[in-house]
Amino acid sequence: MSRTGMPPQTPPSTQRAPIQHDWRVIDADEAAVARLAERIALKLARGDLVTLSGDLGAGKTTFARALIRAVLADAEAEIPSPTFSLVQTYASPRVELAHLDLYRLSGEDELIELGFDEYVANGAALVEWPERAPSLRHDNRLDIHLEQGTESDQRTVTFKAKGTWSVRLARVAAMGDFLSRSRPWAEARAAYLQGDASARAYARLTLNGRKAILMDQPRQPDGPPIRDGLPYSRIARLAEDVRPFVAVASALRQSGLSAPEIYAADMDTGFLLLEDFGDRVFGAEIANGTASQAELWRTATDALLVLSTLPVPDEIELPGGGVHRVPPQDRGVLEIEVELLPDWYWRAIHAGPIPPEIRQEFLAAWDSVFARLASEPKGWVLRDYHSPNLVWLPDREGYKRAGLLDFQDALAGSLAYDLVSLLQDARLDVPADLETELLSYYLRMRSAVDPAFDREAFRFAYAALGVQRNTKILGIFARLAMRDGKQAYLRHIPRIWRYLERGLAHPELAALKGWFDRHVPASTRNEPPNI
Repeated sequence: MSRTGMPPQTPPSTQRAPIQHDWRVIDADEAAVARLAERIALKLARGDLVTLSGDLGAGKTTFARALIRAVLADAEAEIPSPTFSLVQTYASPRVELAHLDLYRLSGEDELIELGFDEYVANGAALVEWPERAPSLRHDNRLDIHLEQGTESDQRTVTFKAKGTWSVRLARVAAMGDFLSRSRPWAEARAAYLQGDASARAYARLTLNGRKAILMDQPRQPDGPPIRDGLPYSRIARLAEDVRPFVAVASALRQSGLSAPEIYAADMDTGFLLLEDFGDRVFGAEIANGTASQAELWRTATDALLVLSTLPVPDEIELPGGGVHRVPPQDRGVLEIEVELLPDWYWRAIHAGPIPPEIRQEFLAAWDSVFARLASEPKGWVLRDYHSPNLVWLPDREGYKRAGLLDFQDALAGSLAYDLVSLLQDARLDVPADLETELLSYYLRMRSAVDPAFDREAFRFAYAALGVQRNTKILGIFARLAMRDGKQAYLRHIPRIWRYLERGLAHPELAALKGWFDRHVPASTRNEPPNI
């Protein structure tokens, strides 16, 4: 695909209209058209209408089949034409997709008979020959028009976006620009990867047997101020762009830990091209029975022991200039996180806001805990050190077999935080005896290399931060269900309570235990809230 007069190996060129919701790609061969479809599929969501128009032979079938196969994550899927059936439906874990061909539509009323509104309400619709239904309207609509290019085997593809597709189309265009500069990945196939609960998105790129991960993290706008003129993300010291990921990855790799290599980066637009560790995340290994939980968790504990020996630098230099300063895990961070419980979990179980006096009692119970944690020695806190973010790399040796994925929110704080994140995993059960065994192992190994290591102080920090983290998670999971409609997180809540109760058993957390026993009694903890 090339501009007229340019050599054919030149990457696809783009002509963007002055407004964000239009985009035009010229001189795209069949493979390039399929790649465009795959990239659009990365952004497809429930409630979308995507239309395909163009003359016969313009490439609509190529585009439609590539998009549907990408949604199904099956490059060989049979995609029949809906010319005679008018509609074909496809089920996928991401979105239910209906493929409609309106060429034989006898009238727009027939759309009602086809159940068009239900297809869009419950999933997404891909419509060919949309001009047969000129009154077709939808808030989140992407119109795609294909026409003959400058050569017989080339096409020009024009995109017009409405609603939320405006932002998504702009990201697809920026992604294309980034990959065009990241040779040879401009011609890679793209497959959607399930991400986490954040605004980041991921795709696996494949090219001639090579693989890489594309991370898409646009800079996040500040939310509304909630305290001292600052939004939640600033108070909790969450990464707002990809720079912290790049900086921390560099520091971890230089120390011998298995963070992914960064092949290419555009830190202004928020795209990274990363080493692909594969799909053997710890949770999947447990589910598949391909590795023992004891071996996996022991390896991850060994990686934390290595991390405990590394000082947190004042500054980490960024490629191309600038520095990243690792923020502290201070009282502001810890407090704003636990407030997620009165702000969201309480509302979920009581169907109303928490009374001010009970909220104040809750915060007062944390005062002495936060004060004591502030005196703890500081080290690396990767912050989300648990099974979804750890990949089993059995071809490596020792602690390097634990691949690290999520660390852009890293802080300088108590080393107990990551250990309790691992041993009290929010998404799968860690047996109490395995937790006890690995905590004792960690304490023993730390004492062996540091005679001044205070085991009892660490045990307190472990218990206190376990309660703090699990309190935060209760609030986060309630928020995901109530605000974002992500009900699946609620199934983890009974497990979170079991972990939280383990921490509350520490005698120096009696005030916190008393608050929980009075206001969220044990009889209410066994079932997830009905949201």
